[in-house]
Amino acid sequence: MAEEIVVPGWKRWLEGIGDQVGFFVNFFKNIFTGGFEWSEFVRQCYEIGYRSITLVGITAFIMGVVLILQLRPTLVNFGAANMLPRTLSVSFIREIGPVIIAIICAGKISSSIGAELGSMKVTEQLDAMEVSGANPVQYLVVTRILATTIMVPILSVIGDAIGLAGGFLALNIRDSMSFALYFNKIVGAIDYADFLPALVKTIFFGFAIGFVGCYKGFTSNKGTASVGVAANSAVVTASLWIFVIDAIAVQITSLLFYK
Repeated sequence: MAEEIVVPGWKRWLEGIGDQVGFFVNFFKNIFTGGFEWSEFVRQCYEIGYRSITLVGITAFIMGVVLILQLRPTLVNFGAANMLPRTLSVSFIREIGPVIIAIICAGKISSSIGAELGSMKVTEQLDAMEVSGANPVQYLVVTRILATTIMVPILSVIGDAIGLAGGFLALNIRDSMSFALYFNKIVGAIDYADFLPALVKTIFFGFAIGFVGCYKGFTSNKGTASVGVAANSAVVTASLWIFVIDAIAVQITSLLFYK
């Protein structure tokens, strides 16, 4: 009997990186290929964006309420209760909102894409598309990655607004502050150095969520168990990439804006 060849872990890791680079190049080439699937792209924007608003809104609202309730005792002890709107707005828009919403989207969207494409791989629908002359990368991958890249920043902005509204309601549970004063304090605390870097990194979050979901589903093994593996692996990998991108973005932002 022939002995089974054991591939070292580092070699498998390098092969995986090479496969992902090739997948990215293939995706990038198909963006500029004629016959872009606009109808599928719009449908994916609807599925990814509109159908995620409720989950994102509830999560952001609860985070806004919890942050106010957690920050208030500490700021009151320091006699800085009037800094609650400013502290909430800066922390939520800079870091908490984009990251939490991206993690929620990774759990919902990336797993869904991975499971959908993985099931298509198992049932040989991808092979059937290639045989019929269709381009599965252009139809399935390009549309989904571009949709997540566009919709995750929009969901992040909506989540920021809902989270700040939740903070206003939580603030008025123990204290009393008019909406006009609360709004003015928030606007006065935020500038482009807070909003713009946060918005830019959500674009990369969205790309990572879509890319990982498509890659895991498109390269899954042919077997029913591989669908669940692709969905689970997509969530874990996308979440890790979100934290890595966030760490890099914080370092760049600190050098450029917060010297």
